[in-house]
Amino acid sequence: MKLSEVLVKPILTEKANAQQDKLRRYAFRVNRKANKLEIKKAVEDFYGVKVVDVNTSVVPGKNKTRFTKAGYVQGRKPAYKKALVTVAEGETIDLYASI
Repeated sequence: MKLSEVLVKPILTEKANAQQDKLRRYAFRVNRKANKLEIKKAVEDFYGVKVVDVNTSVVPGKNKTRFTKAGYVQGRKPAYKKALVTVAEGETIDLYASI
């Protein structure tokens, strides 16, 4: 797998921002087929930091229903893989530079 296909996008939530400040841990949405070694290499190459640890989890898809004028609209959100990447002490990743 190419390194450009591994990282999909960073996850920017309040919980992720709190972990960035306290634990130097950054959250990324990654390709479902990517493993921890590929994720580590991709983050080190793209952001120029030293990665200490990588934790992954697969977030399951969820059923979503809403009521509209036409009646109930049902759908499903897709499942995705999430990676929590811990960087070395003293290093940071500026995720907001590309927004």
